[in-house]
Amino acid sequence: MSFDVDAVRADFPILARQVHGRPLIYLDNGASAQKPRCVIEAITRAYEGEYANVHRGLHYLSNLATENYERVRAIIARFLNAPHEDEVIFTSGSTEALNMVSYGWAAPNLQPGDEILLSVLEHHANIVPWHFLRERQGVVLNWVEPEPDGSLPPEKVLAAITPRTRMIAVTHMSNVTGTVVDIAGIRAGTDLPLVVDGSQAAVHMPVDLSKLGADFYCITGHKLYGPSGSGAIWVRRERQAEMRPFLGGGDMIRTVARDAVTYNDGPLRFEAGTPGIVNQIGLGVALEYLMDLGMENIAAHERALRDYARDRLRSLNWLQVQGDAADKGAIFSMTMEGAHAHDISTILDKKGIAVRAGTHCAMPLMAHLGVPASARASFAMYNTQAEVDALIEGLTFCRELFA
Repeated sequence: MSFDVDAVRADFPILARQVHGRPLIYLDNGASAQKPRCVIEAITRAYEGEYANVHRGLHYLSNLATENYERVRAIIARFLNAPHEDEVIFTSGSTEALNMVSYGWAAPNLQPGDEILLSVLEHHANIVPWHFLRERQGVVLNWVEPEPDGSLPPEKVLAAITPRTRMIAVTHMSNVTGTVVDIAGIRAGTDLPLVVDGSQAAVHMPVDLSKLGADFYCITGHKLYGPSGSGAIWVRRERQAEMRPFLGGGDMIRTVARDAVTYNDGPLRFEAGTPGIVNQIGLGVALEYLMDLGMENIAAHERALRDYARDRLRSLNWLQVQGDAADKGAIFSMTMEGAHAHDISTILDKKGIAVRAGTHCAMPLMAHLGVPASARASFAMYNTQAEVDALIEGLTFCRELFA
């Protein structure tokens, strides 16, 4: 199947709008992706004609909402090639998912002095929950740094394991450098519990959990062309059995009495309260849309964009790009001498080009790179080579202003 980027762009209503009198060029996909019409329509349909609370009702609308909501679990399992549908736990996104692992698995299973191995590439969502354990339980955080080109070879991660290491938490793709981490390579060298933040990777390439070897793998809906407040974490059955509930309330219980409580089986055991029903339904539609396009086709299109953008950016000898691993994703974090990242972002915005500026929720990585902030252009399946050219033109204009 060929990938028709023009047809894909037509599915996203917002891409037809203008910003500051210029056609919108949306290159802030690493923060959040835009939504296709099918997702927008599914959300509208759910609220206009199909909405009710799930699970506990016996009436028509509740049954319909429950069916539409629960079918998303199977969609996520298919999208990730997960072994079992009941290993998919719904969350509001990766941040909740990683906190669930911290509170639900790590806190009851780790002792003072036990070590968690992290990479410096991590997003704060895969750092702060482990700091909670450091502060509250005396867990030790050990760090492994990327190579100068931004890559993180599995052997470097494995070499950082000590006799006290009890868990590894690592990103699958860096949201700053685009580095793709070889998760299967890490698994091949250790049987330690492996927590993987798939927030960026699952958007840009096929993910096959049956081959990766992770124990925990989280995704976040708003980066996957779905609604904000949607997401999931896949937890291997054996690890679920070792977890305690993260939140308490409805759905996660079987019985509640004055002096006792019994919990539900997974995954409901970890899904307390009224969920983001329509958000998850929208996520399911988004994932089906991606699977219809084909993740291999999307990945091929984005690789071509990455290569074109990398070649064009390399021609700007006054621009510094952080991370240049050969198989990185189409994410480029940039600095320019004499211009702050916020200045670059503001000037590009006036040309209708949306990029992100700041530390990208990755302060340890920015400190490692020695930059206070960067301007980040992150590409998606609907971006084009013409938009890369517009970015280059905009950056050149910035250079002329600050030269």
